[in-house]
Amino acid sequence: MAAGGAGAAGAAVREAAPGLEAPPQHEQISHTKLSADDEWNLQQERMYKMHRGHESMHVEMILIFLCALVIAQIVLVQWRQRHGRSYNLVTLLQMWVVPLYFTIKLYWWRFLSMWGMFSVITSYVLFRATRKPLSGRTPRLVYKWFLLIYKLSYAFGVVGYLAIMFTMCGFNLFFKIKARDSMDFGIVSLFYGLYYGVMGRDFAEICSDYMASTIGFYSVSGMPTRSLSDNVCAVCGQKIIVELNEEGLIENTYQLSCNHIFHEFCIRGWCIVGKKQTCPYCKEKVDLKRMISNPWERTHFLYGQILDWLRYLVAWQPVVIGIVQGINYSLGLE
Repeated sequence: MAAGGAGAAGAAVREAAPGLEAPPQHEQISHTKLSADDEWNLQQERMYKMHRGHESMHVEMILIFLCALVIAQIVLVQWRQRHGRSYNLVTLLQMWVVPLYFTIKLYWWRFLSMWGMFSVITSYVLFRATRKPLSGRTPRLVYKWFLLIYKLSYAFGVVGYLAIMFTMCGFNLFFKIKARDSMDFGIVSLFYGLYYGVMGRDFAEICSDYMASTIGFYSVSGMPTRSLSDNVCAVCGQKIIVELNEEGLIENTYQLSCNHIFHEFCIRGWCIVGKKQTCPYCKEKVDLKRMISNPWERTHFLYGQILDWLRYLVAWQPVVIGIVQGINYSLGLE
């Protein structure tokens, strides 16, 4: 009788307080039990539900973004044509500082460590290049460092691109590699290659201008301050032909179509790494196709052109996106 009374009382309590019932089992699923892929799919589903029914607002935001891109492109092109030096300096500062902000904000410590190491060594090289009087071995030091950065960035870019293609073709399944892991590796490697490639070429261009102007055989605007003799390299200021008892650089030489002769390493560093396409002394156009006779080296030249094209995306795209977000916020398009 007591047990039956207790059961009846329990049933009465459950009927009187239905809100105290345990929730169904499927509502107790914890997100900690979900895999990374399931968590990502759940976030995408929530994002889709949140943006459903706002198609007209999305169209307005896309139009604002496209208009901002067109206006920004016109302004940047005009700025670069009329004030190229200030444009290059501001662009370089943008590329150096903007990634640092996102790195600290998103806790990308691996990128921050590489950025710090690159900044320290490049700052030292830049100090040597702008120091007066200029040492005769400084130009070679500068071009060797930026040539190393150029080749490493090229390698990272190629590896990243191949990893992305590897994943898109499904080859990662043969090696039991998750598509997300291989794609992340490819994107990170490609970003490292493009970012440091652009940074290295821009710093190399600044160092080239400073060193050549200090030596005196080159001037950004106007005539050189010194006359160039036949036995002196206008890039490093050292003798081209060195006697046995003299101190200097002994290496192959290269003659441009204007008949000026340089150390081969110096003129290749000036044109390929330093982004100069004119003679350092007379400013005659340099035929880069004739200089790069090796077919394998032409891919390096093409990669340098790609880096120049991508500078806009690396430096100014975050600024344009920030302006667009400000416009959307002011118009209530959240």
